[in-house]
Formats: sequence, C-alpha cells, structure tokens
Amino acid sequence: MSDTSDIDETVRAELNRLRESIDNIDAAVVHMLAERFKCTQQVGVLKARHQLPPADPAREASQIARLRELAESAKLDPAFAEKLLNFIIAEVIRHHETIADGAR
Repeated sequence: MSDTSDIDETVRAELNRLRESIDNIDAAVVHMLAERFKCTQQVGVLKARHQLPPADPAREASQIARLRELAESAKLDPAFAEKLLNFIIAEVIRHHETIADGAR
C-alpha cells in the first residue's frame, strides 16, 4: 500500500469525494441486486409450482442482447455487461433449481 501522507490536501479531498461516491454507488448496486433476486425468487416459485424448467435459454439470450445494447448506450463495455449478467443468470438458475427441488 502506498503512503498517502505526502498527497496534496486538495487531491486527497477530491480522492475522498470520489471514493464516497463509489461507496454510495456500490451500496445502490447491492440493494438493486437484492430487489432483483426477490423478483427472481418469485419467478422460481411460480416455475416450480407449474413444473416449468429453471432455465429459459430464449429469455436469457434476449436479456443478454438487451443488456449489451444498454451497455453500449451507457458507454460501458458490452462484454463486461454480458459477463456480469451471465454470472447473475447462473445464480438465478441455481436458486430456481433449489426451489424446484424443494417443491418435489
């Protein structure tokens, strides 16, 4: 870790301001993911109740394409956005499988 004691005070203040913004954004991301997973849990229960498969490849492909477009328009690397969504989708499917196993 580098020593920050010799950093100019205005630079340190700007660094702290930016880091506070990052911390706030990280908190918002966590809360948004929690809300997303609440919704996908409900989807998992509905799928299990009606004996639908945990995964929906057509929906997943559509969501990935949609997210890539959103990422491009937001100036975010679409490949990164796709990796992130694939990670989330894998977790959702795992949850749906767990819910389905419990419903049997």
